[in-house]
Amino acid sequence: MNHQLKGALFVFAIGVFMAALDNGIITASLTTLIYAFDVSATWGSWTITLYTLGLAISVPIIGKLSDQFGRKRLFMIEVTLFGIGSLCVALSPTFPLFLASRFLQSLGGGGIFIIASSYVLNTFPQDKQGRALGLIGGMNGIAAILGPNLGALILQATGSWNWLFLINIPISILLLLFGGHFIKEEEQEPVNEKMDWAGILFLTTAVLSLMYSLTLLEGEALLTSLLKPTFFTIFLLSVVLFIALFQVEKRVGPGRDPILPLNLIKTPTFRWTLLLASFSGMILASVIFIPGYIEQYLNIPREQAGFWFTPLALASGVGAGGGGTLVDKKGPIYTLVTASLLSITGFLLFPLWVDTLWQMAIASSFVGAGFGMMLGAPINVLATENTSNQKGVALGTTSLFRQLGMTIAPTIYAGFLARSLTNVEEKVSNNLSEEAIPAQAVGGALSLPEGEDLDEKDFESIKSTFELIQDEKLRESMLSSLHQVVGSGYNGLFISSLIISAFALFGTLRLRKLRKN
Repeated sequence: MNHQLKGALFVFAIGVFMAALDNGIITASLTTLIYAFDVSATWGSWTITLYTLGLAISVPIIGKLSDQFGRKRLFMIEVTLFGIGSLCVALSPTFPLFLASRFLQSLGGGGIFIIASSYVLNTFPQDKQGRALGLIGGMNGIAAILGPNLGALILQATGSWNWLFLINIPISILLLLFGGHFIKEEEQEPVNEKMDWAGILFLTTAVLSLMYSLTLLEGEALLTSLLKPTFFTIFLLSVVLFIALFQVEKRVGPGRDPILPLNLIKTPTFRWTLLLASFSGMILASVIFIPGYIEQYLNIPREQAGFWFTPLALASGVGAGGGGTLVDKKGPIYTLVTASLLSITGFLLFPLWVDTLWQMAIASSFVGAGFGMMLGAPINVLATENTSNQKGVALGTTSLFRQLGMTIAPTIYAGFLARSLTNVEEKVSNNLSEEAIPAQAVGGALSLPEGEDLDEKDFESIKSTFELIQDEKLRESMLSSLHQVVGSGYNGLFISSLIISAFALFGTLRLRKLRKN
């Protein structure tokens, strides 16, 4: 690999890290933002939701544009948009402007990973592509993991949420300078096709409706929320829009390049690759709950929980790099089988074995290595097989499905935790009965917070109430009951992640069979 390609890879890796970091980094300041703009928690959550929506909308469009107009040009535009969006976010005087700026920022950040991956696949030697894609995917995964901890560190050091976004400005400027020097524009065939604006409109509104409907689902009452009129109406609208999108794309005439790669979607191997991409997103989404597991189940103080997250972050980086090397030497199918088995092992260890921090570090390292391998090279290599000049749009569609998986899964995972907390009262009563402690001794210490959804704040509230109990035997019994129900909730989360990893293994084996035919 020559000096110019190494420099370009470094620029892309930093760009991917910066864009992926921004959605995780804001979680550390969510409470601060809610108070700063005097909005409800529901509106506050839109600071994350809107960024996710923007990513999902932009990636397939940027993938198509990069195929047509060149990856260097699109990379520079994306970094510029991200930098301007970050500045607007930091200087926003009102919450509506803050949300609008977050959306602009996401449109800039959404395409950087796609452009980086397609550039590697178009310009790097074939025997070096796996390692390069592994590095880019590893930066994507590590950023998602380290985001909340890094955000908390910046917030603690500066005392202001604005610096979470202002820090992006100098990085964006450096990326533009080094990108202009190291990234060489590929030779593009003259673009005669007009943009498929109708397809872009239907794709944008369909994805926006689908992603918004998914944010309305409630983890604790998933089946009930599926039947609520608001969710049902918006979800049905997204289905109608997707059907309309397919019809529009079928009728795209000569001289116009469709935004949706129907010729690829008709291919069974590409459809299975999209499914694997969604599984990888769902596995990655489970990782964001591990800090809560360390804090709530292993009883590690919040300020120390991030430190014990380090083995997983390091393992994901090693997995991404190792996965890239495996792709170069053994191929993408072998790599995905290995990644799935690592994830299955890690998720199985959590409910069956983990009871201490060092055991958690080992189990989480298996999980980190597994999803690190998945995120980088193998799925992207499979997605771009036999795509000739459609690598960008193929990667964009794949990334969209990964994003959908990352959006769907947290609702399912959070449901296990919320439902487990509703069983605290029953578990306490059973334990008191077994230990022959009079139920009257509990008094009002078992009054659960009101409302449909129980979350991390409610856990802290329940735990704090129990810790105030004077009777040592009663206090220990109730805290033990809380520990047991929290453990059951996380066990449900890890088992569901294990099942998804098993689906990924099955999908990979099915894809191997299809590729041989």
